[in-house]
Amino acid sequence: MTVKRHQSNIVNIAFTIENEDGKAGVEVSQAIVNGKSAGVGFRTINGARKSAQIRLDRESLTELSAALTEILDQEFME
Repeated sequence: MTVKRHQSNIVNIAFTIENEDGKAGVEVSQAIVNGKSAGVGFRTINGARKSAQIRLDRESLTELSAALTEILDQEFME
């Protein structure tokens, strides 16, 4: 008889980015299992309602990062 022990170290990280009144925003979450990303989720927040979570792969996250950088490079009207 053989007994094997398996232990997973799971860490969940979430970032919530909201506007000043806290009524709208986005949530980005990540699960890390044994030191490696097991997935990233993205959802919108509108009042008390949250959208269904969208799973993003590394390529999608890289493109999202590039898009946000391009947007932030523009001058904003205050």
